[in-house]
Formats: sequence, structure tokens, C-alpha cells
Amino acid sequence: MAEFETVNFFKDRAIQDDPFAYYDWLRSQHPVWQEPKYGVYMVTGHEEAMAVYNDATTYSSCNTIAGPFVKFSVPFEGDDVSDVIDEHRHELPFSDQLPSFDPPMHTAHRGLLMRLITPKRLSENEEFMWRLCDRQLDDLLDKGQCEFISEFASPFTLLVIADLEGVPESDHGAFKSRLTNLIGGPTSHNPLEFLYDQFTQYVEDRRKNPRGDVLTGLATATYPDGSTPEAKDVALIAANLFAAGQETTVRLLSFALQMLGDRPDLQKRVRDDRSLIPNFIEETLRIESPLRGQFRMARRRTTLAGVDIPAGASVLLLPGAANRDPRFFENPYDFDIDRANARKHLGFGFGIHTCAGAPLARAEGRVTINRLLDRTSDIRISEAAHGPAGDRQYEYLPTYLFRGLTNLHVEFTPRHEAVNV
Repeated sequence: MAEFETVNFFKDRAIQDDPFAYYDWLRSQHPVWQEPKYGVYMVTGHEEAMAVYNDATTYSSCNTIAGPFVKFSVPFEGDDVSDVIDEHRHELPFSDQLPSFDPPMHTAHRGLLMRLITPKRLSENEEFMWRLCDRQLDDLLDKGQCEFISEFASPFTLLVIADLEGVPESDHGAFKSRLTNLIGGPTSHNPLEFLYDQFTQYVEDRRKNPRGDVLTGLATATYPDGSTPEAKDVALIAANLFAAGQETTVRLLSFALQMLGDRPDLQKRVRDDRSLIPNFIEETLRIESPLRGQFRMARRRTTLAGVDIPAGASVLLLPGAANRDPRFFENPYDFDIDRANARKHLGFGFGIHTCAGAPLARAEGRVTINRLLDRTSDIRISEAAHGPAGDRQYEYLPTYLFRGLTNLHVEFTPRHEAVNV
């Protein structure tokens, strides 16, 4: 394990592809350990991660993307740098996005977002999911094989979030052409700028010409104090949900299908007992967390698990490590579909910044798995693309913030049936 002492977690591709032995080594040093290259405090323990997630007063989210790599224009001095953070946080990348906000600003903007993700709207959206899932499977099943991420998961999740946010069906084609493979895919433009522009236009139009649609509800929503947000603020929230909602779910769906294809025994259990699907989804999120890392910045000097954290220090929460903490999850490397505490994973983060699209992702997972099992008699990993069982070869996103497969080639035996769309 001596080689792990010199690992650059943020640049080492081998660690990005397979980080779990490194996570175990980190935890063996201490559940909160300061890596030497950038001085980042790496949090691998579940209890310790929960302590940070639950303390938005001590730990700011201002650097959730920037980490230690972008500095403020003024130095940190003393044991409390809250004033510096509050006055200069706009200098950091992603500073205009909800995940980087702290209370009370975060509270107001999150409240606006939750006006969109209501139980009623989610229920309506799920009805759309079932119909969309069958339409997409109609195009794929007769081929007997597909590259699951580009041919199903990405377009499916994109159209689901478009429906949730009320994007007119006439614009779905433009969204698909500009935004499929939103994160990690080749692009010659800034996809978030496209989303900002589109939703700003929608909001401004619905404020002038209200209709009985979802976009009008979003455009006319107010902050909890009754004030009306600027159109650009509403557009930022809608764009952020669109991007995050698609990306997280694509990774969940692909990991779930990888698990079913790699484990025929597990696939049979889920086929035979569909009530296992919800916990199967939670255990998939635990064992392969789409969210790999989230930075926080200590506003003031503090201690975490006995480790001194200076004011202004960068703390990196590692959900994928916390989700395999043996102190919290028994036999953490085993995929246990019956695991009683599977839902206590941190695959969607936790606390005030819990992924707002988590209910949507779970519903998409449940719908997709049910219909794939309904309409096939067998799902297999392509040996031509990924190698034989026991010696699979998969490629992963080259980033320390997200974990996901870049492609997943599967084969299946279709079960022909009449489908009500």
C-alpha cells in the first residue's frame, strides 16, 4: 500500500477507474485524512461525512466544484474566514448555481426549486416515463443488442426531465441534439449556457403570456417570503435541475443494468420478485455512487473526528468511500439486495444539498428495470465489447467529481408482447 502515499487522487486515472483500494487505505490512515499534494482533508468515513453534511453553518458549499484549485483574491487570515467567503464567493466557478449556495440564500432558492418537484408533478411525470420507456424499447429490442447509455439511458433521462420541467414537445428535438451525454460527452458548446438561454426565454414568455402549464407555474413561483425572483435566477435553478437530474440518473441506470448483466443469479431474483427492485436500486447507489466527491470549505477553525481543520481549508466528502465504510455497512463490498440499511447510502449526498432529483432518479430506475425485465427474458453483458465474465473491461468517466461508465454494451433476448402505450 506504500504506493498510495504518493497518489494524486485528482489526476491519477488508475485511481479514478478503480478507487476502492485507495479509499480503504485512506480510511486505514484515518476517516479524515489530509492528503499532501493540495492539503485537502479527505473524508472517507460515513459518520464523519454525515457530520459535515449536517453542519452547513461550519462548512460552506462555496467551493463545491472549485475545491483548492481556485483561490480567492484575498488571503485567509485568522480562525474565522466567513466574511471573506461571503464577500468573495462570486470569484469561484459555479458560484451562481444552487449547489454552491449557503443559507439563507440556499433556503430561498431551494424552496423555489421544490415548487417544481411536487408529489403531484412527480406522479404525472412517472406516467410519462412508462409510456416513454416502452417507446424507446420498441426501437431497441428487435436488434437484440445496444449501447445502453447512448441509445437508451441518455435520451430517456433527458426527455423525462424535459417533461418534468414542462419543456414543449416541439423543443424536445433541439434539447436532444444539444444535450444528450450532457456531462462527459464531446461537445463544442457550453450545454449549461444553452439551458440558461432556453429557460430564460420560457420564463420571460410565460410571465407575459401565462398558460396553464408547468413552465407558467415555474415562471410565476415566488420565494418563501413572497418576493418574485429575477427571470435569470429561475432559469439557473431549472437548468441546474435539468443537468443534474439527467446525469445522475444516466449513471444509476447504467450501473443497475451492469449489475443485472454481470450477475445472472441476481437478475433471476429480481425477475422473480419485483418487490426487490427498490432496494436493488438503493444497493446499486451504495455500491457504485454516481456522486464521487463534493468539496466544502471550513468557515472557521474546527475539529472533525479529532482532526484539526483550519479556517479556509478544503474538505472533500467521498460518498463512494463512505458507502463502503465497514463500521456502518456490514460486508460493504458485497452487493446485498436484502441489505436493511441500503437506503442510508450517501449516493445523493445528504443534508440541505441532497440531490433534488433523487426521487426522480429512483422512479426512473424503477420504471426502466421493470419494463426491461417485462420485455426481455435475458439481459447479458456483451463479451465482444467488455470481455468474458470474470474478466470484464469497463471504461469510466475521467473525473474525480462523478463516477460513471462511458459505455455499456448489452445483449438481450426480447419477449414479444402487446404493449399499451
